[in-house]
Amino acid sequence: MRKMILSGLCFLLLPSLSWCQAKAKLSPAVSAFVKEDASVLALAHVRVVDGTGAASRADQTLVITDGKIVALGDFATTKIPGGARVLDLTGRTVIPGLVGMHDHMFYPSPGGGLPLYPEHASSFPRLYLAGGVTSIRTTGSLEPYADLELKEAIDAGKLAGPKIHVTGPYLEGQGAFALQMHQLEDAEDARQMVEFWIARGATSFKAYMNITPDELAAAVKAAHAHGIKVTGHLCSIGFREAAALGIDDLEHGIEVDTEFLADKKPGICPNPQAAAKALLSVDIAGKPMQDMIHDLIAHHVAVTSTLPVFETSVPGRAPLDPRVLDAMTPEARIAYLSRRARVSDNAATSDAPAIFRKELEFEHEFSKQGGLLLAGLDPTGYGGVIAGFGDQREVELLVEAGFTPVEALHVATSNGAEFLGELDKIGTLAVGKAADLVVLEGDPSANIKDIERVELVFKDGAGYDSAKLIESVKGLVGLR
Repeated sequence: MRKMILSGLCFLLLPSLSWCQAKAKLSPAVSAFVKEDASVLALAHVRVVDGTGAASRADQTLVITDGKIVALGDFATTKIPGGARVLDLTGRTVIPGLVGMHDHMFYPSPGGGLPLYPEHASSFPRLYLAGGVTSIRTTGSLEPYADLELKEAIDAGKLAGPKIHVTGPYLEGQGAFALQMHQLEDAEDARQMVEFWIARGATSFKAYMNITPDELAAAVKAAHAHGIKVTGHLCSIGFREAAALGIDDLEHGIEVDTEFLADKKPGICPNPQAAAKALLSVDIAGKPMQDMIHDLIAHHVAVTSTLPVFETSVPGRAPLDPRVLDAMTPEARIAYLSRRARVSDNAATSDAPAIFRKELEFEHEFSKQGGLLLAGLDPTGYGGVIAGFGDQREVELLVEAGFTPVEALHVATSNGAEFLGELDKIGTLAVGKAADLVVLEGDPSANIKDIERVELVFKDGAGYDSAKLIESVKGLVGLR
């Protein structure tokens, strides 16, 4: 009966054919989570934080037609089309969908002794979407075929999840710590690997800790020839050297930059703890750090903030969020809480609090100087940083770093879209853009914790029930 009604409606609404086609391709497995799917929908009396960094605007109307924003303005002057479904969103705020720029599809496996990271194709797509993340870059893949197939299934309406930009498998040199990583033999191997995965659909690459300068240079050259960007979680290569080699983005910030270690050997990854400790003597306002920041900006190198994963190393810092614990398998929860307790046991001798504060300061300074700061969560570490929830925590931590709430939201939406080359489609709320947006209870421009109060998440105009998505994957994180 529902299909007959939909078919008749589509016949009557020929101008809305694209909407009808989009609805028709959603499988029952996806439509079960869709709460709002009207062809013409008006969000009335809503507060708008548009992602540009501008102040919030109260009592607005946003009109969605065929999956796109067609009107946005004051409620008193913005016309609502006849026949539109109208939602009175008094007391709510709408923001652009978050653009997660370090959002893996894998998570550490609890126990077993081996460093394995199983693909979370069941739980993570739903949790990203439920958390308000409508676009992600996977930023390093351990199961690239799975990521590519998952993207295809989501795009085809078979599974619920965000729009996925698939990063190829890690470009790692000799000494990889994870069994799922290929170890490059030389620069030619790096070039061939890039070419192979571009042909299969990868849209970015990530260099990893033990890559050599020659391998990185070859990978960058091959990727750039196809108009594709390369980012890096580096160790063997310092940030300024990577910028000179043509890298486009650097993951995590200065917590992983090894160039300030006095005895750093070229092309060799030193002890990461020693490199991190060396940062304690580096002043963010001092010349060495300022020169590095200016060099990155001059080379148009972005930096991806992943504050949640570093927060877990700071004793007593990461909130014990019941939503996160409920999402885990019992084994994953026990593993995380046990490791968290061990971190706390070492509080008296830990450098992590000081290093974390320095990272916060660096990211704010980099952005203030004009650098393009991106946002992600990195669901790795020892657990506890989970898709969607971690993306929300990232925005909260940006505010702690010194950004205003609207500035932090700009980083987590518009900046990511700009780096992906999709700012004309997503990243801010504007007429003509895709209706990728999040309805929140409260006002995150006044209280950033309200970013956790997600009610509806719209992707291409379809409004997903956040609570229903979360409930559907309870107890799966750590398994699949």
